[in-house]
Amino acid sequence: MPADAITLSLISHTNVGKTTLARTLLRRDVGDALDQEHVTDVATAYQMIEAGGRRLLLWDTPGFGSTPKLLKRLRLASSPIRWMLTQLWDRFRDRPLWCSQQAIKNVQQEADVVLYLVNAGEQPGSMGYVDMEMEILTWIGKPVVLLLNQTGPPRPAVEEEMDEADWRFHLEKYGFVKAVIGLDAFARCWVQEEVLMEVIFHVLPEWKREEFNRLRLAWRGKNQEVFRRSMKTLGRQLAESAVDRVTVSKESLLQKFGVGRQQLNSEMEQARSQLAARLATRSIAATDELISLHGLEGHTSESIKPAGQESFGMPQKVNESLWSTVGAALSGAAVGIITDIKAGGLTFGGGTVVGLFAGGAGSWLLARGFNLTRGEDNCVRWTAEHFAAQAELILVTYLAVAHFGRGRGEWKDGEHPSHWPAAAKAVIDSHRTELDALWKRAGEKDVRPEVLAGTAAAILSSAAVELLARLYPKVSRDAIFAPEV
Repeated sequence: MPADAITLSLISHTNVGKTTLARTLLRRDVGDALDQEHVTDVATAYQMIEAGGRRLLLWDTPGFGSTPKLLKRLRLASSPIRWMLTQLWDRFRDRPLWCSQQAIKNVQQEADVVLYLVNAGEQPGSMGYVDMEMEILTWIGKPVVLLLNQTGPPRPAVEEEMDEADWRFHLEKYGFVKAVIGLDAFARCWVQEEVLMEVIFHVLPEWKREEFNRLRLAWRGKNQEVFRRSMKTLGRQLAESAVDRVTVSKESLLQKFGVGRQQLNSEMEQARSQLAARLATRSIAATDELISLHGLEGHTSESIKPAGQESFGMPQKVNESLWSTVGAALSGAAVGIITDIKAGGLTFGGGTVVGLFAGGAGSWLLARGFNLTRGEDNCVRWTAEHFAAQAELILVTYLAVAHFGRGRGEWKDGEHPSHWPAAAKAVIDSHRTELDALWKRAGEKDVRPEVLAGTAAAILSSAAVELLARLYPKVSRDAIFAPEV
């Protein structure tokens, strides 16, 4: 192994997803990721990070293919490792066997730590090849960290811990397996890599830990920089929503009593359409910027657009007693939020607020009307409640992008895990004082969004750190976010 590097060898049975996970960890496309066996037939090293003249390397290796045949031969050999290294002729006669040999050769010669990937969708005891491959790894004698891949969409931490516990129990007889971690190639979050780095630190020989720690901190710094830039992007989006407004005509005395309200109703309908269109445009732009910041390719859905005027359901007559308190449930990304619309806040045909999260991050369709409030300057803008709901949607959008593994290919809008909205709502609720103050300040005359963007980013940063800490309790808050010095 190189003297200036600490090396991780990624191995597994064939077609479990090594190259896909390598792409996700490296934030770039490497190798070939196809749904067939033995796509990778030569071990290749990729640099994850460099710091202080030292490198952290990740080896993508051929998959174990003909494990029973390999194990049978190794058991009969007087010197299994020496025998294996001499069997180059199998490359042409028995490719699966040769690929298995290449994986073992790489681990034997290069690895400081072995990252052994398994399909978490199957039960530990149902995959006979795992125990056979564990026997092979016993001869090699390197520390192993088992990674659970193909776990499906992110789940609550307690459910993921149960899967990890099952695998720990199954493999407890193998002392060289130092840890079991869920790290899905398709839906891992960068903060989960902190858990992996912590485990690697402790399984390395003591004399390598100091240099690895420098590499680990450099890796953390890269992730935190993406986090900070993401929060700045989302802070600008939120600040622009806070100050966004549309001027409408002043209500006359007769119109207060319902006479000649058609023009005002039309103005309110147009105002809501304009605000909705700008909100959708901001959401698309911010999501696309997040996609790029996270080393992904592609764009959020181009079909996002505000609902047409017919979707607003503007009533011909406004019953103020009815609209004085309207329960408006945001479905999708902000389930359960209840908005109180005061009669003085929206007297021109209220309506419910529905934010349909139609397919994934940034891909939400605004429909059925919006809660607007009227300021003293005769402008209408989003209510404080709707503004807070937008902050919830922003956090869920961030989670969706941060969990999207590059190994999946280009960004695609998709369903978000059901436990995210409630977690985002709880976090935003704990920051309502700061959000309400921001919203109130944005209502002052001539306030520009760039003046508020820093404050908005700071609120979202604090909320996002709290949200990630709730979702991943094994990770310290310091590992998630460090303020710029």
